Amino acid sequence: MRERLLKLRDKLQTMVDTGDQASEVVELDQGRSGRLTRMDAMQAQAMAQAFGQRRQFMLRRVAAALERLENSDFGKCQSCEKSINPKRLEFDPTAVLCIECAEKAEH
Repeated sequence: MRERLLKLRDKLQTMVDTGDQASEVVELDQGRSGRLTRMDAMQAQAMAQAFGQRRQFMLRRVAAALERLENSDFGKCQSCEKSINPKRLEFDPTAVLCIECAEKAEH
């Protein structure tokens, strides 16, 4: 699981590094582009920023999962302290709640 988390972290970090260019400030020089083109560029910028925030959030989750691995807390529900189903961890190695506690948290 550690290797999987490290690969995920590296992939996310690469995406963050390359995504920074897409979220740069949109130039509003009217001589260079029309209004619709600028609106499209601003929308693309907003989407890139949202994706960047999501990737940063996932990076924090991966870092926390790696820390739990180091502390021997990985796979333990943070709510009830029971073991998280290995299939759930296979699907999402950053999961911090077992299915039962996750369902309770949703309601």
